[in-house]
Amino acid sequence: MTYLETAAQFYREVAETPQVGLCCVQSTPLQLPGLKIPLPMQEMNYGCGTTVHSMELGNQPTVLYVGVGGGLEALQFAYFSRHAGAVIAVEPVGAMREAAARNLEIAAQENPWFDTSFVEIREGDAFNLPVADSTVDIVAQNCLFNIFEPQDLTRALKEAYRVLKPGGRLQMSDPIATSQIPAHLQQDERLRAMCLSGALTYQQYTERITNAGFGQVEIRARRPYRLLDSQTYNLEEHLLLESLDSVSFKVAIPEDGACIFTGKTAVYAGLEPFFDDSAGHLLQRGIPAAVCDKTAAKLAAINPAEIIVTNSTWHYSGGGCC
Repeated sequence: MTYLETAAQFYREVAETPQVGLCCVQSTPLQLPGLKIPLPMQEMNYGCGTTVHSMELGNQPTVLYVGVGGGLEALQFAYFSRHAGAVIAVEPVGAMREAAARNLEIAAQENPWFDTSFVEIREGDAFNLPVADSTVDIVAQNCLFNIFEPQDLTRALKEAYRVLKPGGRLQMSDPIATSQIPAHLQQDERLRAMCLSGALTYQQYTERITNAGFGQVEIRARRPYRLLDSQTYNLEEHLLLESLDSVSFKVAIPEDGACIFTGKTAVYAGLEPFFDDSAGHLLQRGIPAAVCDKTAAKLAAINPAEIIVTNSTWHYSGGGCC
């Protein structure tokens, strides 16, 4: 079998027999007023973070969710877009489609506001999304793209870019590795399907996103989630995996490169009321201003004596420079 066939078989098994806490460390589902998440959905919470960011969900966006799982995040997205076909959930594994449909039926019984028509489950995969070009506001995936080998990850990212409207958002949560995962683990197809051996480093992961055409990337959360210990995984030293939540925008890449926001700020500490870098960035004396990593590096190089650049917080929620 190919590694994708191994992954499909694995997720067929866990669709038929849910495994609580599988894949990534189980995250607590987003709590929203009037939303009740059925127990079967909670048991099939196979994500490593969240892709549902309320600030992105005004005006009832159309959402394409890749890899429906138990339907948990599809239900959460439908909470914000309560109309027929608001969420298109694409899933290649038949057993998972069936499980998600059952779970959504239970959700309709437990949530008076929810109708199963809000989520349309379609057969398909990340490489051939069954929608037309530039037709959805949001593409989301949780703990799926990390399974792909690098060339397939690029295919999936470009396919997401294709179906997004201009200005649309790719909302993802994936494991990343704090150092390169050794080849013997990368080649273990079962571990790859379990989200334990396919993760790229942060630098590799964000480069793949921007190389696919996304001009702005915002890091919403970065946190430890799993340790590959040296004894169990035959490593020279322990290897920490992290969970990364990001939102990437289908906007043009500036001439000097994509903007990646990781929570850095720049603070002007000079004597004048303002500092103007003549490149569109105006800093008020003593007031931290959110900046992308690219701008942070430039400002620090321009005037290191008077501009303080803070470290990445690995959390960014808007208000930036670019």
